[in-house]
Amino acid sequence: MTSRTDESAARTRIVRTARSLFTRGLTHGSTGNLSVRLADGTLLLTPTGSSLGTVEEDELSRTDLSGKHLDGPRPTKETFLHAAFYRARPGALAVAHLHSTYAAAVSCLDDVNPADALPPLTAYYAMRVGTLPLLPYHAPGDSSLEPLAERTARSHHAVLLANHGPVIAGASLEQAADAIEELEETAKLHLLLRGHGTRPLSPEQAAALAPTSP
Repeated sequence: MTSRTDESAARTRIVRTARSLFTRGLTHGSTGNLSVRLADGTLLLTPTGSSLGTVEEDELSRTDLSGKHLDGPRPTKETFLHAAFYRARPGALAVAHLHSTYAAAVSCLDDVNPADALPPLTAYYAMRVGTLPLLPYHAPGDSSLEPLAERTARSHHAVLLANHGPVIAGASLEQAADAIEELEETAKLHLLLRGHGTRPLSPEQAAALAPTSP
């Protein structure tokens, strides 16, 4: 059971993280959504149509682990993605999904390796993200992506949605936000370096830094 104090703290963390991501340009308009899993197994999520720059604590939605709306405003149309990650990763306590510029740009390239969309250019990317599968395009809110997302999330805590953006689960909201920001910076490096010879980490170096499963 979740105490009022714990739920209040979770609401505060969501809004604080949302503001930080928005004000630093990691998402825009009404794009992106965040969630936290509470002690009772229910999820707190940012609502549909809201901006991470303006959402308030009393505007968050609550669903169960299947994505069923329990109370609060109508949840984000991407609720099924959050629920899929939580079901696949019992240790995950937060999920972040953004439409960040450089990661979204990589998701639109026609030469992306679907098994691993970004090379491990830095040690911190290898530590915080690891491998990044590219999931095929589905329209925003298309829940037919849910089974594939759940299967993929069993072995990866981060994915990139084609022509869309990244989704990352973490052991805390701070961890998920940190990882998704590291992904965005690596996507930026990847695009800046296109056409140049690069020296990413070797498979052995990357494996030695691979993140532990949340």
